[in-house]
Amino acid sequence: MKPVRRLLLLLALCAGAATAAEPPRDDRGVAWQGGPPQRIVSLLPSLTETVCALGACARLVGVDRYSDWPAQVNALPRLGGLDDASVERIVALRPELVLAARSARVAERLEALGLKVMVFDSDSHAQVRHSTDALARVLGQPQRAAQLWASIHRDEAAAAARIPPRLRGRSVYFEVDSTPYAAGPGSFIGETLQRLGLRNVVPAEYGAFPRLNLEFLVRKSPDLVMAEDRALATMAERPGWHTLRALKDGQACGFERERYLLLIRPGPRMGEAALAIADCLAGLPEK
Repeated sequence: MKPVRRLLLLLALCAGAATAAEPPRDDRGVAWQGGPPQRIVSLLPSLTETVCALGACARLVGVDRYSDWPAQVNALPRLGGLDDASVERIVALRPELVLAARSARVAERLEALGLKVMVFDSDSHAQVRHSTDALARVLGQPQRAAQLWASIHRDEAAAAARIPPRLRGRSVYFEVDSTPYAAGPGSFIGETLQRLGLRNVVPAEYGAFPRLNLEFLVRKSPDLVMAEDRALATMAERPGWHTLRALKDGQACGFERERYLLLIRPGPRMGEAALAIADCLAGLPEK
């Protein structure tokens, strides 16, 4: 081997070793130090699901009030929500790791009490991928992250193949709250819709989950609408929304509550969410 090639190979090996030796970090850049935690509190449903999908559900000792999948987490202590998590109850559980959203105000209080906290964002696929990879390493199961993402990608590809050709490239409004808030193209939902060949009616510059005024949708009149079934049932009663093309043509997907929560929750079931969207679109009547 020539000296230059030998040097380049050595440098590449050293760089790879350095990367592998780097500790997993949360979205603040805080590094995990120590071995795999055996007592974990999760204060976000998507992180609860990720821990379980990585094979560590038995290590959870408490969850937020909204975590409900898989079913076994329903037997765990409920510790509040994003803004009202009970610090006293969390501390009493003696967790070795607390998982939370970056926006959770409780994180700093818990760290001040000596608990280890990791916080993650989950707006986009890339952020969900980072949290999954980091948690897999923290849990001592790094190989499970790659397996999980391979499964998600397989489901997304299968979902894309189910989309009727007549709907590809159509504009879509996905509602995440009836105020109304939408899933923009930069959100994990928006990215899934794009991978299914749909065009988001919300401009990218509006952000991941923008609040829209009612007139915006009247002007845009999307080809497709997706929302929770209860919201969809009264959507035409909003000022001017009876004129929306999707509602007039029956090109709307209303998801019952459990299925809708699957769609708006980032994490290991995003592939399943893509399949649920594809199933609805495949069943829409031809106009």
